[in-house]
Amino acid sequence: MENLEVFSDLSERLNYNLPDLPLYVRMGSLHQFNNHAAVAHWHLDVEFIYVLEGTMDFSVNGCITRLHQGNGIFVNSQRLHYGYSLEDHKDCLFLVVVIHPALLGENISLIRTYWEERFSLMMTDFVVLTDQIEWQQRILHSIQEIYQEMHKDPSPNPLRLASQALSLCADIEDHLQPNSGQPGVLAHVQEMTRFIHQNYDQKITLEEIASAGAVCRSRCCTLFNKYVGQTPNNYVTQYRLQKSCEMLKETRRSISEIALSCGFQSASYFSSIFRKQMGLVPQNYRREVTNNDSV
Repeated sequence: MENLEVFSDLSERLNYNLPDLPLYVRMGSLHQFNNHAAVAHWHLDVEFIYVLEGTMDFSVNGCITRLHQGNGIFVNSQRLHYGYSLEDHKDCLFLVVVIHPALLGENISLIRTYWEERFSLMMTDFVVLTDQIEWQQRILHSIQEIYQEMHKDPSPNPLRLASQALSLCADIEDHLQPNSGQPGVLAHVQEMTRFIHQNYDQKITLEEIASAGAVCRSRCCTLFNKYVGQTPNNYVTQYRLQKSCEMLKETRRSISEIALSCGFQSASYFSSIFRKQMGLVPQNYRREVTNNDSV
């Protein structure tokens, strides 16, 4: 998917549904994440979520909103965000539509410039979407429509998908306002999480994380607690566990290989942490997700 690498500073690259079409359109649930909480992340893509069942707390740049069934949220580009259900560990089923600006093409300078202005760090961080306001109701309906098109049998219409995605962006853009926050502060957090994402397979110290964000250790911990909702060291562990889950599901690599590839000291230590956090050992997790995929 080299032709989609228009931007080179993504924190997380997504596994888009179709080759050459930078759209991520899927159904998800909180139970797929460790402790019913996604790892805080950010990307150049804009993101739309629609809650099908249950309730989810959602953090964007440290601001937490509760999303109920039938409602949703828009998350602007490059915002640190994650959904979770830590209080009661109840599940939440949702649709997610993630749209990369590469969908605009590389040579349409007028539209690209407009996108970069309207979806910049200087604009609204997020918009909660409810079914009580007409324009928000239309967006929620559009999220469902693009999901249905993407998963149409036997195959989706890429032209319709692109049109639906751009329409979603145009509809939400009408309601974005200049941001009164401090995007410079978030940049420090992004640099620190970027460092972790790029080096999770190595030994990482608090000093190195803080240095990546050009802040002191104390400031590093303060920013992580505010914007990520946990300490830097806990975030490193959670990210390593997320990557290990991906490897357990998507590869045939041994537990020892995965442990070392994800920055754990040994297979036994990895298994101990994994069981404590996930409730089962890595081998059983791999067996469980493999069985679920085959159903």
